[in-house]
Amino acid sequence: FGRLYEQKRERDLPESGFVSVVAPISEIWYTETQVKICVEVMMMEKEKLLNDLLVMLFNEVLDMENRALITGSFKEISINDMHIIDAVGIREPRNMSTVAKAVSVTVGTLTTAINNLVKKGYVSRVRSPEDKRVVLLSLTEKGIAAYEKHAAFHRQMVRAVMDGFEGEEMDILTRALEKLRRYFKELGI
Repeated sequence: FGRLYEQKRERDLPESGFVSVVAPISEIWYTETQVKICVEVMMMEKEKLLNDLLVMLFNEVLDMENRALITGSFKEISINDMHIIDAVGIREPRNMSTVAKAVSVTVGTLTTAINNLVKKGYVSRVRSPEDKRVVLLSLTEKGIAAYEKHAAFHRQMVRAVMDGFEGEEMDILTRALEKLRRYFKELGI
């Protein structure tokens, strides 16, 4: 910021609102206002950098996930379908509301996606024996294969991230991601 706001201060001027910044070659003087502007500019640049990194990371993970998963026998489904398959899971059957909440969509939106996944042979849908109004979802063999491929992708991705960090760095990254997730959850995103 020295080039943007540089002003030399005469040695004999009284101390009135100037701040000294010692550079490797010379001493440069800035007004308090100039320093505040520089700090604001640097903060805006950090915000832009963080925004750019988050957007790029999100897009790159989705792209990588798409290229790794939506291939071969799974070309007929989307990443959103794969995430619904993941939410249905391989354990006991789950009801529509539980799955809709897990993927952050309405039950109506989920119904449309489930209809397609049933037609394509990934999901089966049955009525609950206890309450006929409740629809239970479970994965077919084809759905389980997709689920396992998705789970393997995420395990591999997490291992690759972990290999790039050492102990304390991994702890810092984990805490930062937890804070970020909490923030988004509080916003309702």
